[in-house]
Amino acid sequence: MYDPLINTHPNNQTFAPSYWASTQALPAPTAALSGRQQTDVAIVGGGYTGLLTAYYLATEFNIDCQVLEANQVGFGASARNAGFVLKGSGRLGYAAMTQRWDLATTKGIFDEFTQAVARVDGLIKQHNIACEPQETGYLKVAHNPKALVSLQNAANYIQQHLADSQDSGAEFISSQDFRAQYLDHHQAYGALRLKDGFGLNPLKLLLGYKSMVQNQGVTISEQSCVVDWIEEGGKHRLITDKGELTANKVIMAGNAYTPKRFNQGVDDKFLPILSNVIVTEPLSEQESVAAGLHTHQVTMDTRILKYYYRLLPDNRLLFGGRGAVWGKDADKPIYAERLKMALNKCFPSLTSKAIAYNWTGWIAAAMDDMPHVYSKGGVGYSLGYCGAGVSFSSQAAFRLAQSIAGETLPNLPLYQQPLPQFPFTQARRLGQWGYYHYGWLKDRFG
Repeated sequence: MYDPLINTHPNNQTFAPSYWASTQALPAPTAALSGRQQTDVAIVGGGYTGLLTAYYLATEFNIDCQVLEANQVGFGASARNAGFVLKGSGRLGYAAMTQRWDLATTKGIFDEFTQAVARVDGLIKQHNIACEPQETGYLKVAHNPKALVSLQNAANYIQQHLADSQDSGAEFISSQDFRAQYLDHHQAYGALRLKDGFGLNPLKLLLGYKSMVQNQGVTISEQSCVVDWIEEGGKHRLITDKGELTANKVIMAGNAYTPKRFNQGVDDKFLPILSNVIVTEPLSEQESVAAGLHTHQVTMDTRILKYYYRLLPDNRLLFGGRGAVWGKDADKPIYAERLKMALNKCFPSLTSKAIAYNWTGWIAAAMDDMPHVYSKGGVGYSLGYCGAGVSFSSQAAFRLAQSIAGETLPNLPLYQQPLPQFPFTQARRLGQWGYYHYGWLKDRFG
């Protein structure tokens, strides 16, 4: 499997054998870049961030742009994720943000995350994207009594300091109510519910975005991996196997799939992490009732090594969590087996239920646990969603387009600070391996 810390280029890659791929055939790829071409803004990466940045550059600012995708739209994380549209990105909690910065900054970030969810919902409705949006609500489940107290505090903090309306607020749910009304989860001690998240089919959303961009006359060049980037005379020459695109400005929108030694703005400044997903065979009505699956709301627990899950429209259960540390180990069966064991502990009545799909994909974490949307000297990027990019990528793309167009962005760390460098960059994977062992012990013994 392609590994961003090992491989120089992400081209010639196979698509993930995901559940999403079984629900939607990919259209024929667009023509690869050929010959010498020019544009104002070149966008590297045809996922959510890249496509929506192109859309906003075209519609809001009338700026000429072109998208270069190394494989085919639908290869990367935008078609591999679990389809969680939720408020948040990165790993920092809101109280921790206030401790790091101040309440006004935290409120500003909360509002950006809230706008991101609303933006995705608005795009779906405006463009009639048939991506199967489900019941609203994002459930965060306490996995032990200590986490329960933290969730109670988090719910109070959001209600008292951050939420402007009932729709953007949070509520605390007791263990008894959670198991009776939402999920009969055998490891749940209670939950926090944010009211404005929802699940969808991420591949269908992505292809909807692709159509939006094409309808604006923007060229998307698939099978066009950038193999060299030359800066000269104040311009950027992006070299592919068959062509060359010269641009005044460049946006890097590959997130976790950005290869090593691509550009000094992002080199050694993120950690690509494998996330693994399994999907069961469809559950009968009797099986759903026996398992206590009363909701289609997206759900995640409070573990350091988190599990996340949702009931899909055809009554399959999606269940995800961490994968291998190294890309070469991504397809080893032990990671799917561990997920199935975790699923069984949460919902024991599904122990004998077969797994129909298993796939893996990269997410990106920043050193400071926050995404960064940044541009300087004609080069911009958005990176570090940490597995929560379905919603925030939409807001990030809008802000990136604003920045490239010369507008001033909100005075928030998300938009004003570049990605910090990882210390001991060559040891990132070793540190990740150690962190996984620490997380396992912490999750098990508190």
